Amino acid sequence: MDVLISGASIAGPALAYWLGRSGHRPTIVEVAPRLRTGGQAVDFRGELHMGVLGQMGVLDELRAVETHGKAMRFVDERGERLMEWPAEMAGGELEVLRGDLARILCSAGEETEFLFGDRIAAMEETPDGVDVTFASGKQRTFDLVVGADGVHSGVRRLAFGPEERFVKHLGYYVATWPIANEWDLDPSYLMHNAPGLMISVGADHKDPFQAGAFAAFASPALRYDRHDQDEQKAILRERFAGMGWLAPRLLAELDKVDDLYFDQICRVDAPEWTRGRIALLGDAACGATIGGQGTGTAIVCAYVLAGELAAAGGDHRVAFPRYVRRISRFARGTQQGGDTTGRFLAPRTARGIRLRNYLNNQEWFLNFTFKIASGRATALQLPDYPF
Repeated sequence: MDVLISGASIAGPALAYWLGRSGHRPTIVEVAPRLRTGGQAVDFRGELHMGVLGQMGVLDELRAVETHGKAMRFVDERGERLMEWPAEMAGGELEVLRGDLARILCSAGEETEFLFGDRIAAMEETPDGVDVTFASGKQRTFDLVVGADGVHSGVRRLAFGPEERFVKHLGYYVATWPIANEWDLDPSYLMHNAPGLMISVGADHKDPFQAGAFAAFASPALRYDRHDQDEQKAILRERFAGMGWLAPRLLAELDKVDDLYFDQICRVDAPEWTRGRIALLGDAACGATIGGQGTGTAIVCAYVLAGELAAAGGDHRVAFPRYVRRISRFARGTQQGGDTTGRFLAPRTARGIRLRNYLNNQEWFLNFTFKIASGRATALQLPDYPF
């Protein structure tokens, strides 16, 4: 079959790999002009995640670029340690930069056609396929279309309805931007809080002269232009005005930045993942911005979707319902980790900050937290599909 996949980040290339193994012809359309590099570190944990990566044959390449995780060290205004999350908690069993992961997954799918700098503008399902019109004006027909285009999925919007029906704001916003490494940082993130605010800096994984700033703040849902970085920078300056520690220096660097990441911490609750010949995958179906194990879940979901198509001989009427039944409960379980991420990073009160620091300095509490995260990552038995 000819299968169109929207999104060249993680879920899309993983699905394309398995579809190619099944003899199908996957095409990935990506709005960015080229494959995105860099990005934040993402991690995998447990036999389930690692087993799927192993079957894809990409573990050696990922091991060669792994970042090994970093401790998260919360400090006061003088830089004195208050609480620390160990690297193995923050980075799982395997941590890599999102850009490196996307590059390796895209390279693995040798049968995949890529359409960069374009997007799906319209779709019309017919008895024989899906007629797709791209923003470039090109038109093609595909047997199936899969939206693997993230929390703000265009495929979901076209096929299922507007974003506000499915994306739930969880009370926080996050931002990241590059900065020069002026502090000879060791392999850890230095993080500082004020009530409802967190700002941090950490050394770059590859370049010792570069670092990355990361900020989180509590807020109701905001109205802003997702494509206007100047507006987003103004929001950050306003929210963190008057904060001490390194905050003024980190915020000053915004003037030089042209690749700011800014978004809400949110969860995607899509009651339907498939409709006719169209399916949702990864964050488009069950995203959680930070802390919801979205990367590992996307890899697993891609394996299951392609596997059910293989088991059903390509009949989407059989495969799509099986895909949803097999994976949706697991995916919604991993999502739950993202519900508390904002409250962990930036408690809204001084008392909340002190309580978080106290609990996370207790070994029993860290072990309990790690056990919950590991349990969510492994709560699924996967079949062997006939690829």
